[in-house]
Amino acid sequence: MAEDNAYTIKWGILSTGWIAHQFATDLAHASNGVAYAVGSRSQESADKFAADHGIPVAYATYEDLVNDPEVDAVYIGTPHPFHRENALLALRAGKAVLCEKPFTVNSAELEEVVAYAREHKLFLMEAMWSRYIPAHVKVREWLAAGRIGEVRLVKADLGFRADWNPEGRLLNPALGGGALLDVGIYPVSFASMVLGPHPEKVSSTVHIGETGVDEHFSLLLSYGDGVSASLNGGVRLNMHEEAYVYGTEGHIVVKGTLVNPKSAELYVNGELAEIFEDDRASVGYAFEAEEVGRCLQAGLTESPVMTLDESLAIMKLLDTVRAQWGLKYPGE
Repeated sequence: MAEDNAYTIKWGILSTGWIAHQFATDLAHASNGVAYAVGSRSQESADKFAADHGIPVAYATYEDLVNDPEVDAVYIGTPHPFHRENALLALRAGKAVLCEKPFTVNSAELEEVVAYAREHKLFLMEAMWSRYIPAHVKVREWLAAGRIGEVRLVKADLGFRADWNPEGRLLNPALGGGALLDVGIYPVSFASMVLGPHPEKVSSTVHIGETGVDEHFSLLLSYGDGVSASLNGGVRLNMHEEAYVYGTEGHIVVKGTLVNPKSAELYVNGELAEIFEDDRASVGYAFEAEEVGRCLQAGLTESPVMTLDESLAIMKLLDTVRAQWGLKYPGE
């Protein structure tokens, strides 16, 4: 970390797209980090982003960003087909890396990135921001305390109807488009958080649209002993986005949307036992940034909440699902 302030992470933001704007805006709510620099593919774009967010340093290239000695950690917000090269660029510069979900396009790419980080003892984490949202933390606490008994079923959906734009990120194969990698990773990660990332059996159905990517899908993950997860996702289909965890003695409802819930409800033996309400002012990206800061201050190279092994297992699961569909991206 920068020597002038051992308690504040100086962030370099790699990308000036929509998600990078969200992250930069929310960094103002982080207790242990500040937006220090931004890197783009043009000086004009970097300057505008820096002005919008009060960032002191703006670079016209990603290389200049990662090579700034003042930058402690790099947030990568580019489309996922570029995550591998962007993450390796930052890691080779010796930086800690927080990389947007999905971590990469496939597990082979991720294995390469993880291997480099581990070999050089550098911090690396997938930006699965929902994992650090307070309502999800509360869900893990309820489960760890055995409040709903033995978990038997997880149900989680996430879907919206995007405008028809074949060249846009959501529907373009060249940009890793499709429901599974964009929104599907959220219900899959939620199921992994509750049941683990290693189901015994994976079943799926899919609708492949005109552009050749998955527009909506359904997954059934079977974990054995009657434990399963039913997951759905879509980018051309509006869905009810709450999540449910059913146990032998009760159930949990994640209210609103499983991506960024503001509340959760605990039911025991059919009765409402507890309500968790989150009245934060931030959008929610600050929590993952704070996790990176905590890990770096503790000398960790990965987060115990979202381990690299779990991210790898999830990516392999997504590979398995796409193989069932015969869906490949350019370059695979």
